[in-house]
Amino acid sequence: MVALLVAGAAALLAAILGTPILIRTLHARGIGQQIRDDGPQGHFSKAGTPTMGGITMVGAAAFGYLASHIGTGAVFTAAGALVVLVVLGAAAVGFLDDWIKVSRQRSLGLNKTAKTLGLVAVFLVFAVLAVYRAKVNTDLSFARSIDIDLANPVYVLWAVLILLAISNAVNLSDGLDGLAAGSAMYGFGAFVFIGFWQFRHPECYGVGPALDLSLIAAALAGSCAGFLWWNAAPAKIFMGDTGSLALGTGLGALALTTNTHLLLPVVGGLFVMITSSVVIQVAVFQAFHRRVFRMAPIHHHFELVGWPETTVIVRFWILASLCTAVAIGLFYADFLQSGCQGASLG
Repeated sequence: MVALLVAGAAALLAAILGTPILIRTLHARGIGQQIRDDGPQGHFSKAGTPTMGGITMVGAAAFGYLASHIGTGAVFTAAGALVVLVVLGAAAVGFLDDWIKVSRQRSLGLNKTAKTLGLVAVFLVFAVLAVYRAKVNTDLSFARSIDIDLANPVYVLWAVLILLAISNAVNLSDGLDGLAAGSAMYGFGAFVFIGFWQFRHPECYGVGPALDLSLIAAALAGSCAGFLWWNAAPAKIFMGDTGSLALGTGLGALALTTNTHLLLPVVGGLFVMITSSVVIQVAVFQAFHRRVFRMAPIHHHFELVGWPETTVIVRFWILASLCTAVAIGLFYADFLQSGCQGASLG
């Protein structure tokens, strides 16, 4: 428990103290966000706001994770190291995308193909090492294994698809000040509980690196909270793809390594809703040349129907917190039905 507190607190402080330094550095270099011409009118005032804040988010999370192992008895694991590395890898792809935007002063960075190929390369390395080095459980799983064993190549493909889906879902959610950071913080909070509960009940779950994974989740949650101090409306800095791709990847990697693949859509229910709004909008428009929403993703639709930006953000945070509560409830309900309540470290 001490290690969890250290991970979260260290990441929180690092993000709170590090973000204003990054803001001043980016301001000094004239690095700011470009705004889409077809976006809500109220967003044009945000042009020039520093971006790439994900740099401090990822750095703070890594710092918190490392700090949690100093003098606490926590042990580094291969699975934990892989989660940290894949988050850094996704952040690197996002950083390249952000850098192209700010250096060329346009709202578009890497094209879709280049970004997808970069992410696939990062995720493929993670998935292969997770199977052959970290020896993660390759069974299909919800809160626990459902006894459907995925062959190693199938699991690798499954892992890459999960990571692509959730990283892009969080990326789509990063359209309002603090929306993605606040919502992801709830998701990481769920994985703090899941990882720690698995650690306390090893005979039930068999996830050896569970505590280490919980520490990563705590560090990521702390970094989101610290960054949110500066990212809350009106934002002093945006996370950019550097942050959104890293956060989504962190959620996906934690779901894979804690063996809770099919619980992830519940944990990240808000991100599923936002992504679904884009899919529905595109599908209906292509089929019937009509729009379901005034603008997709759906948070922009609510802006255009008259909701203030802060109202949209807070209400979506509420939805994210409810998704977290439901996910934890389902996880605990499965534990009660498992018959292994006595499998505890005391």
